[in-house]
Amino acid sequence: MSQFDLILASSSQTRQQLMNRLGLPYQCISPNIDESSQNETHADDLAKRLAFEKAQCIAKQHPHAVVIGSDQVAWRINQPHEFIGKPLTTHNAIAQLQQSAGQTVCFSTGLSIQQHASGFEKTIVEHYQVKFRQLNLDEIQRYVEKEQPLHCAGSFMCEGLGISLFESMSGNDQTTLMGLPMIQVCNILRALNIRIP
Repeated sequence: MSQFDLILASSSQTRQQLMNRLGLPYQCISPNIDESSQNETHADDLAKRLAFEKAQCIAKQHPHAVVIGSDQVAWRINQPHEFIGKPLTTHNAIAQLQQSAGQTVCFSTGLSIQQHASGFEKTIVEHYQVKFRQLNLDEIQRYVEKEQPLHCAGSFMCEGLGISLFESMSGNDQTTLMGLPMIQVCNILRALNIRIP
């Protein structure tokens, strides 16, 4: 593969760090799409559509490249129609974590890999769950102040101090929780004859 045959359709530092694990040359291009819901009634549907649209946006511009798009939607167990978004403010982050304390929060992570020139397109949704400890307000405020998870769905960063908020975690691939399900990324790239490792 030449240097720019693989594109990550994202500006997320966390997703870039995950891609770096593969040791493959790639570039990042941030897709400019509207990430708001279009009357989806399940988190899976929203995550899948956004991942597809992110990959499609960049794949149309670079038809010979293999483009990876991903998006994540958080929701509390048994409430897949009530999406937990990025808090954006300290006040909202504290409120989100207060609501999640003692609860199980689910993550639907959409993954879409596309190559327009060959007509290849594979879009899936992977799942992960975290059970939050009972958290008091002081713990929540200290956590938000230290880690500033204002651009993270669910108001935490599991790859950082956010791990201290959990009672347990469950799923097939922890990178799903981080926003890019790497086991499936590897499986799909191998199907495209990209050698990993």
